[in-house]
Amino acid sequence: MNALILVDLQNDFCPGGALPVPGGDEVVPLANRLQSRFDVVVATQDWHPAGHLSFAANHPGRQPGESIELDGIPQVLWPVHCVQDTPGAEFHPALDRSRIERVFQKGTDPRIDSYSGFFDNGRRRATGLAEFLTAHGVADVFVCGLATDYCVKFTALDAARLGFKTHLLAEACRGVELHPGDIQRAIDEMRAGGVVILA
Repeated sequence: MNALILVDLQNDFCPGGALPVPGGDEVVPLANRLQSRFDVVVATQDWHPAGHLSFAANHPGRQPGESIELDGIPQVLWPVHCVQDTPGAEFHPALDRSRIERVFQKGTDPRIDSYSGFFDNGRRRATGLAEFLTAHGVADVFVCGLATDYCVKFTALDAARLGFKTHLLAEACRGVELHPGDIQRAIDEMRAGGVVILA
């Protein structure tokens, strides 16, 4: 069995959103076309409380893009985004959700961010995604979505570490590129972590 993981195809990560990934909306039609090729389709959803400590706005004097430590874990500070029950946290309206079997929400703990669809950044709490895939007999995982250099990367690396044969559908991803070269470095890191990179 194979599974497609759609990572964070949400309004705030698309043009016009609070944290737009360049070309983020271009992934949506690709994701729609891909879904029919897979036995299982799941999605991840950034789902932050308004007081999340990854938001620069919750640290007086700090700006988005700066880095701090949260409970000993390095943390990039972001604009307020994907706040629970707001339009920005909703999936892009053009995303076909008819085949998505389950949505796994992440980033719900205000004290720790969660880039991966499997665990928070401290690997202290699991989302249940791994157990869901295993229960469905999934051996091969294919990852696409937003953003290549953050949530896609960490989701793919965790899938590989957990023993799934993991593939990155690179054409159906877009990256933040906070620093020049971040996207390519993320792809190189995924390849080194056992992820098969598909163009």
